[in-house]
Amino acid sequence: MKSSLPILETNRLILREIRESDSLDMYEYAQLPYIGPQAGWEPHGSISHTREVIKSFNRKPQYGQLGVFAILYKANMKMIGTVELHTYTRNFKAELGYTVNPQYWGMGIACESSKAVIRWGFEELNLKRIECCCFTDNNQSRRVCEKLLFPFEGIRRKGYKLYNNYIGDLECYAMTDDDYHRIIENDLWNK
Repeated sequence: MKSSLPILETNRLILREIRESDSLDMYEYAQLPYIGPQAGWEPHGSISHTREVIKSFNRKPQYGQLGVFAILYKANMKMIGTVELHTYTRNFKAELGYTVNPQYWGMGIACESSKAVIRWGFEELNLKRIECCCFTDNNQSRRVCEKLLFPFEGIRRKGYKLYNNYIGDLECYAMTDDDYHRIIENDLWNK
């Protein structure tokens, strides 16, 4: 099956459709007890669990969704996370989601990969809005939203139900195409 996603490249990263061959690299971080729950998913209990998740990612285009990018770190060509535009509505909006292996935290990987995907969303997919939400206690994800210059829109109270039935509040951010063009025209991501 031909990929529905382009290959995107930044200074340090290559973003391409996730593959089953990424299973070991993904399992390395997806099994950790503090990764999945911060993003709303259950930690992976086995490598076969990870393979099934990747298969589900690769089925997304069958349901009108875009798919999931694997984040490859050019220095070692290791798959170190994922980034995607999910909950996609053609020519209208999508939601940004990302996960990075904690061995690569603090290096700006989430921001760098997200900028490439945001650019693709507004410039190639003609989106009008990209949303990004995080749990109110996810300080790292909040910082990513702030660094990407997403305007804060508010708290969606009891806005998400986790895999373990916990219901939590979400901080909601959104960037419109107008916001994006202002950021690019004024080079605000580089200031």
